[in-house]
Amino acid sequence: MATTADANGNAKSGLSAKSGISAKVPAVANPMAEEPDKIASNISYHAQYSPHFSPFKFEPEQAFYATAESVRDCLIQQWNETYLHFHKSDPKQTYYLSMEFLQGRALTNAVGNLDIQDAYADALNKLGHELEEIVEQEKDAALGNGGLGRLASCFLDSMATLNLPAWGYGLRYRYGLFKQRFGKEGQEEIAEDWLEKFSPWEVVRHDIVFPVRFFGHVEVHPTGSRKWVGGEVVQALAYDVPIPGYKTKNTISLRLWEAKAGAEDFNLFQFNDGQYESAGQLHSRAQQICAVLYPGDATESGKLLRLKQQFFLCSASLQDIIFRFKERKDGKGLRQWSEFPSKVAVQLNDTHPTLAIPELMRLLMDDEGLGWDEAWDVTTRTFAYTNHTVLPEALEKWSQAVMWKLLPRHMEIIEEIDHRFIAMIHSTQPELESKLSSMCILDDNPQKPVVRMANLCVVSSHTVNGVAQLHSDILKSELFADYVSVWPNKFQNKTNGITPRRWLRFCSPELSHIITKWLKTDQWVTDLDLLTDLRQFADNANFQAEWESAKMANKQRLAQYILQVTGVSIDPNSLFDIQVKRIHEYKRQLLNILGAVYRYMNLKAMSPEERKKTTPRTIMIGGKAFATYTNAKRIVKLVNDVGAVVNNDPDINCYLKVVFVPNYNVSVAEKLIPGSELSQHISTAGMEASGTSNMKFALNGCLIIGTLDGANVEIREEIGEENFFLFGATADEVPRLRKERENGLFKPDPRFEEAKQFIRSGVFGSYDYNPLLESLEGNSGYGRGDYFLVGHDFPGYMDAQARVDEAYKDRKRWIKMSILSTAGSGKFSSDRTISQYAKEIWKIEECCVP
Repeated sequence: MATTADANGNAKSGLSAKSGISAKVPAVANPMAEEPDKIASNISYHAQYSPHFSPFKFEPEQAFYATAESVRDCLIQQWNETYLHFHKSDPKQTYYLSMEFLQGRALTNAVGNLDIQDAYADALNKLGHELEEIVEQEKDAALGNGGLGRLASCFLDSMATLNLPAWGYGLRYRYGLFKQRFGKEGQEEIAEDWLEKFSPWEVVRHDIVFPVRFFGHVEVHPTGSRKWVGGEVVQALAYDVPIPGYKTKNTISLRLWEAKAGAEDFNLFQFNDGQYESAGQLHSRAQQICAVLYPGDATESGKLLRLKQQFFLCSASLQDIIFRFKERKDGKGLRQWSEFPSKVAVQLNDTHPTLAIPELMRLLMDDEGLGWDEAWDVTTRTFAYTNHTVLPEALEKWSQAVMWKLLPRHMEIIEEIDHRFIAMIHSTQPELESKLSSMCILDDNPQKPVVRMANLCVVSSHTVNGVAQLHSDILKSELFADYVSVWPNKFQNKTNGITPRRWLRFCSPELSHIITKWLKTDQWVTDLDLLTDLRQFADNANFQAEWESAKMANKQRLAQYILQVTGVSIDPNSLFDIQVKRIHEYKRQLLNILGAVYRYMNLKAMSPEERKKTTPRTIMIGGKAFATYTNAKRIVKLVNDVGAVVNNDPDINCYLKVVFVPNYNVSVAEKLIPGSELSQHISTAGMEASGTSNMKFALNGCLIIGTLDGANVEIREEIGEENFFLFGATADEVPRLRKERENGLFKPDPRFEEAKQFIRSGVFGSYDYNPLLESLEGNSGYGRGDYFLVGHDFPGYMDAQARVDEAYKDRKRWIKMSILSTAGSGKFSSDRTISQYAKEIWKIEECCVP
């Protein structure tokens, strides 16, 4: 940290060497400060009076925590005002249940949404620090993995910005998914350390604790009522994280549950007898619940732990929601339960929170004394379900045996829901009886009896939505087609969106500044449709020059980051081509790297003069492969191995670089996305529900090469077909192509065969890639037959990449396409998505803090 010194080397006033904090800045509590001087005093106050480190240090890490606590002061004030206002107004509220919330760093977002960025930058300068440097000290909250969690976080930002009365509910994972690093064998997983010190944003609510039971048995009373008793009971403790809206006083909560056991659950006698593990068994089991996101479930204990996590989230959240409902009384005393759905909307983000359905039934019947019909009426008017996938492995099916063991009362309730559903079909729609084996909730296949969670959601929710028009159409015509004839009005589409605050305004300040300057307003930050007005400037030479210069600043920043984390030097004048997302065979990172291998082969075969005519390209791929997903990990290894050869080939490396970006997360995305020029969204058509990173790239003026899948379809419509590099089979062709493949009718493109052969030749090292390549070969069979149609789409992909190379050579055309991409992205604001949820599903209204 910088200090000034006199001729004798003693620190002068300004910055004290002893304390490391400016002697000129008094430590004075100023929680609502707005001027830089007073903010600096408040930061200084937190450094001294909310200490987390030894005194006399004010290095970047200490400065980050003190700064975050100073910002939190502001948030807490707004937070308290928001909930007081909600309490007085008593509006209907939405509760968003999700296993993942991928928040990213909170400091930039908070100072941006509160509109105090410049004041905090000035205040930190007075303390000898730069805001940019302090922001980098924050670790990403490890509460999610991919698009599901990132979407949930964008939704919270929009709910707060639109002044909607809403809460997020999730789990406080100690170690998250994993931190990714690389060894000789490829990807290695180590625990995330985001809570190793502490999170300055969360507030523990010691008064909000609910018991959550597992195992046990059901007692039947003489009256016929039933009660779940015995087993083990852990406590759910609430931690709240403030979510500020953009330029509004409204600040809502993400409530995260932690599992704990109490002092009474610690067996002092056993401990003193030397039985240390036995003495704290329940404490240990409680800690396991929130240790890791998606623990491995190959074993029965793994399955039980995942189910425990899901139930823990559902039970704690519903007890909290019911407590809040009962707390409010009307003029006549206690509220009627029939009013519950007019005050409470619960959104299930995918099937993970499905257990909320039988849990609400249990709480209403067993604890509140309602009869089945009344409880069922309340439940079905409360829940709505968002489906995020048509992939069979992601549509959860839980073993009935595991469910009976862990949640015996809930299984009774699920059986009864299923029984009544079947009876309803028999009596009202006998023509569907032949379809009941796939429509019912319990699959009683004697080999593997399971509970189908998606079916339970569809039967029990008032609304079911998909997350892109194509996906919703597939849900209605294929996955849930039989239910549509029972409930034609139950199914909706809500195309996903992203927050323009984090994904343009804050992560690309240069581009944002230009947009504001040319539109003569910054209203686009909350009304993204205004971006369409940029179309009128798409051919303006001055605008194009400013746009190109902003994109170049982002590319240079990204090049510095890549050098810092990988040691690979990349050229900002090359085409930056990026694919970042979870590593999965359907997302087809393998198609990308096979294309890169073929490009490398081609370049090797050219003369030096021919190479000079090509478009230099830097291909960046990032994402985590799930720890037990072998083929995904092989793809990660292949990308790294190809990069190691290509990047060290002196003949080629100024025309092609291949970089695997490690440990992809939100803050990494905030560097990659603004610096991108081409982005790959190349999943097999019909398999990606929506995608949201495609929206982030398009918003930042990045062009997309992609298939007609998920939200790509709508992005292409909005930005113009001529600004999208399309290839590949369409969703309706995929089943036929798979069938033809099985019948031995597929003829591979020679380039596809050459790329595979080149990998097999050992040029990229001695690792055995045969099992990976064999998944693309044969016509059928487990792990064969190219289920994701990489071979079929390869020639179209290579032709589309050739069109990209040509387009990039015409700088004016490329910049115009980039501008039109941003100009057409207005539809993909999460503000639009959430407004539609609020009006069409939740029936909630704005509740603005005065």
